[in-house]
Amino acid sequence: MKVLVTGGAGSFGQAFVSAVLPTAERVVVYSRDEGKHARFAEILQAPPEKIRFFLGDVRDRERLEEAMWRCDTVVHAAALKRIDAVSYDPLETIRTNVLGTVNVIDAAIRAGVGRVVVLSSDKCCDPANLYGVTKLAAEFYAVQANAHALPRGTRIACVRWGNVLGSRGSVVHVWRRQVAAGLPLTVTDPECTRFWITFPQAVAFVLESLAQMRGGEVFVPQLPSLRLGDLAECVAPGHPVKIVGLRPGGEKRHETLVTAEEMHRAVGFVGFGFDGRFIIEPTHMRWGRESWRKEPGALILLPPPHVAFRSDEGAVRIEPAMMRQWLRDLPEEAL
Repeated sequence: MKVLVTGGAGSFGQAFVSAVLPTAERVVVYSRDEGKHARFAEILQAPPEKIRFFLGDVRDRERLEEAMWRCDTVVHAAALKRIDAVSYDPLETIRTNVLGTVNVIDAAIRAGVGRVVVLSSDKCCDPANLYGVTKLAAEFYAVQANAHALPRGTRIACVRWGNVLGSRGSVVHVWRRQVAAGLPLTVTDPECTRFWITFPQAVAFVLESLAQMRGGEVFVPQLPSLRLGDLAECVAPGHPVKIVGLRPGGEKRHETLVTAEEMHRAVGFVGFGFDGRFIIEPTHMRWGRESWRKEPGALILLPPPHVAFRSDEGAVRIEPAMMRQWLRDLPEEAL
């Protein structure tokens, strides 16, 4: 595999690059932060013929196309995601999250890349803030771009998940700093529920999706969820907590991974270390590939109307002992 990772110096990008570097033929780390490039390169100590750190912005299609030369795979992880920053700079968010995705896909088609996976988020389901809206728009473009990409030899799919435990800006790292400073844990609402996935699980799911993708799918792991109050107790048992309320800008009490409308287009499969996964078929599939509904082992979902896969309804609860194990295995906050 010769793979380019946008946002390759970010928290997921670092985890993915570190995992695939031993077996990949070549890895291109594409991001606009030269400081992170230098620190990540120092950690990896990989030979230059194995890895290339490519300074660039997803808003620059020509630079992307240059960086993708001789790559066969692209993982698009670059995005602006902090709700406060996204709300303050909406135009920059649209340029990066929406137009940046358009640039990545168009550059991949022009460069003859065979597979593109676009990382998405549960925030795109019934979005309540601009970040969710931009991820939804990026998904729409990625799926429908297959109509002109597949005839040119490029397959495009999306991977959608919830919160990656320990990613940059994660509440876990915030709480750990608060504990070290002797401060109470700031919890928005202890009854809030969130879907959780670890870095190793996220990397494994992307690699599995790359191996299976046909073009136009949205791959969704059937993730477990946990209350924020329970997570705080796992991070710092018995530590004082300060309730601060939901953040302005569109924070939800509960999240959705598959909407009620999507459930009727989704196919279920057992496996991937949880209860299974969903593969959401496109609304309009005009590029002539086989439906996943014909795949052996496919579970045709027939949910009642208005039933979605939500963090407070339908999701398996993470046992505290399991979460504490995940937290013990959690690396330090990414560079």
